[in-house]
This record gives sequence, C-alpha cells and structure tokens, in this order.
Amino acid sequence: MSVTKRIFIFSLMFAFLAMGVISMQRAMPEGKEKRIYEAIESHSPFKLEKRVGGLSIISTKDDFKEKPSAAEVLHRKDELDKKWAKTHLSIVNNDVVIKKDDNSTVKIYIQNKKEREFIKSFFGI
Repeated sequence: MSVTKRIFIFSLMFAFLAMGVISMQRAMPEGKEKRIYEAIESHSPFKLEKRVGGLSIISTKDDFKEKPSAAEVLHRKDELDKKWAKTHLSIVNNDVVIKKDDNSTVKIYIQNKKEREFIKSFFGI
C-alpha cells in the first residue's frame, strides 16, 4: 500500500472518531450541582418516564406528555425545568424559595457560592 493510501485511511478514521466524540459531547446535558438540583427537581412537575422506545417527559399537574428522541430528552427536560423555574423559583437571602401551585412555599438553603452561581446560570434567576 502506498503512503498516500495509508494517510487517507488514517485521516478518514480520525475524522469519524472526531465526529463521534463531538456528537457525544452535544448529547450530554449541562453539568449540575447535585445537592441543590435534586432538591429543586423533586418539586418540579416534569418527570422522566421509562418506556419501551426510551424515555418520555410527563407532567404531574396536567396531561402533558412529550416523547423526544433519545439524544434530545435530557436537553428538553432541562428546557422545561428552566421555563418552570422562571415563574416558581426565587432567591431570598441564602434560600431558594419554591412557590407551589397551591400557594405554599418550600425553602432550600444554599450552602455555598457554587450552588448560588449554578442556580443563577442554569435557571436564570
């Protein structure tokens, strides 16, 4: 085999490998602060439901059900959570205040600066 054929084969393999890595990075959801995100998510109306074809997003407060593709499901859930947070979350002193639909509130203590920055950047509040 000539040198140009070898270079062509290796460059083709490298191109496919690079495309695979880039597509995997796009499919990964944003990084989250685990403690504060799980506490807020437990009050979110959007939950993931397992189904035969993958995952679907359901709402616990109405008949909303969405079946995005496997690559988009976590991104779409993040979008829905961010939209919900605009109207239901606020930061008061060192607490995240969650306003529920029945006008009750839940307070979650923000332990450090990283959690506060995560809330501001992820949820946009």
